[in-house]
Amino acid sequence: MAIKLIIDSAADIHKTEAEKMGLIMLPMVISFGDEEYFDGVNLTPAEFYEKLIESDVLPKTSQISPYRFEEEFNRLTKNGDELIVITISSKLSGTFEAARSAAEKFAGKVHVIDSLNAAVGERLLGEYALRLIGQGMNAAQIVSELEAKKKKIRLMAVLGTLEYLKKGGRISKAVAFAGEMLSLKPVIAVVDGEVKLVGKALGSKKGNNLLTRLVQEAGGIDFSMPYGTIWSGLDKSMLDKYIADSAPLWANHTSQVPAYMLGGTIGTHVGPGAVGVAFFEK
Repeated sequence: MAIKLIIDSAADIHKTEAEKMGLIMLPMVISFGDEEYFDGVNLTPAEFYEKLIESDVLPKTSQISPYRFEEEFNRLTKNGDELIVITISSKLSGTFEAARSAAEKFAGKVHVIDSLNAAVGERLLGEYALRLIGQGMNAAQIVSELEAKKKKIRLMAVLGTLEYLKKGGRISKAVAFAGEMLSLKPVIAVVDGEVKLVGKALGSKKGNNLLTRLVQEAGGIDFSMPYGTIWSGLDKSMLDKYIADSAPLWANHTSQVPAYMLGGTIGTHVGPGAVGVAFFEK
């Protein structure tokens, strides 16, 4: 009898990588008009951004249904295994509620955790869960540890454009136009499971500086825990520049900063050109 880990595709772990890591990734559905794709399965992040840039309409994302969760739970618990399920924040998607609803039919064999995060922030909780499983903890101990530690995860990012927030109706056209004219770079963070605007900067360099300052103000990075950076779009150069500009954050701690490409589930709302960092605070 073993403990298996399930995570949704909002964590930006694609299917092939999930198999190598030893976890099960359940994909969200992304629709471009009448075309439907499974995020991270038959639509890679690069393919997503190619379509996003070419498309005149904003793609739509669909949460994982209780039925899909129930199918997976049935398949994976047949031999007596227990499951730990990590989902995107319940304040950003109904996926957590769908998983919890499905889990009620499995008599304590399926444990569902609301990450209160997304993208690389959710990924870090999954990586930590795998570490705890490897240490031989039982499911109850792992769930307790994850529930405590998830509150220490910080995810923050500088957005490259306001265009997709405008397309999604999250800001007005006038605000988006003014922001683009001034090269205004919004800085966002996941706070208590919700995306909040935590700052604005004129230009990318000041945006990077603000991002680094926010990391420091959060208490700095706990390098004994999983951490990483993220970028959106087809050009990684902005992330490379951020890592170089923020060298004091990483000095004497790591020779190579983990970097992950933001997938379609969150990329739909952010668009290309974003740069972010996620970590457990000290």
